[in-house]
Amino acid sequence: MSHKHLLETEKHWLTRKGKAFLSDRVILHSKDLHQDLGDYEWMRVFLYSILERDVEENVAKLLNTFWVCTGYPDASIWPNHVTALAATVRSTPSLSLMAGMSVSEASIYGRRPEVRALDFFYRAGQHCDAGGDLIEFVENEKAAGRTLYGYGRPLANSDERVPFMLAKAKEFGLDGGRHLQIALDVYAYLNETYGFSMNVAAIHAGLAADVGLNCQEYQLFMTPCFISGMIPCYQDARDRPEGSFFPVRCTNIVYNGPAKRKWGN
Repeated sequence: MSHKHLLETEKHWLTRKGKAFLSDRVILHSKDLHQDLGDYEWMRVFLYSILERDVEENVAKLLNTFWVCTGYPDASIWPNHVTALAATVRSTPSLSLMAGMSVSEASIYGRRPEVRALDFFYRAGQHCDAGGDLIEFVENEKAAGRTLYGYGRPLANSDERVPFMLAKAKEFGLDGGRHLQIALDVYAYLNETYGFSMNVAAIHAGLAADVGLNCQEYQLFMTPCFISGMIPCYQDARDRPEGSFFPVRCTNIVYNGPAKRKWGN
């Protein structure tokens, strides 16, 4: 293996993504951040940064609602729980929020299920394009032991975000997409056959596919989406006595292991 690529970037970095020419200008994907993008709303700049292109106004508004409907200010929700725990030991806002964000990429909620749901709908569409049947595809996924992300919800049997998102998609004229319909058709089958509910990950992923986000773009876009709900949880724990966030007394710890442990050196 050659180390030529290391020598080529030893003292400089060639990029077409962006560059800060201090005292002069800042370029983001060929546009001047201040002159060309200075009148954009932050969400539109964020999307431009990810996609390297502008999106239609209604697409930006729709994607904005993904963030709005997921910012729950409830400290019992796991990412928020971590943020509040950090606050109760007086960590800084940045570290506390980043700790919460880091655990939002979990296996059963947050980033991983969202991306896998998007991948599922893209593959389902490809299967149907090749002449296959949607229900057959769903059953093949189940038979292979794959989780059908976007269907079912931990701790609840319905999702209050689903009607909100469907109403917003209709409001912005983006409710007629193919992948959203696939999401709804899969739900109808799973609900009738297995009693599965649908959670917002299926709606979000179907809409994301319809506006053309690939899996990595979608993950980048969704990464900060819980943060508006984390902030009140941080503030609440910060404003109370240190260590007072869900303390556990020793007598409430159930331990069934050996009475004594032999610790190594």
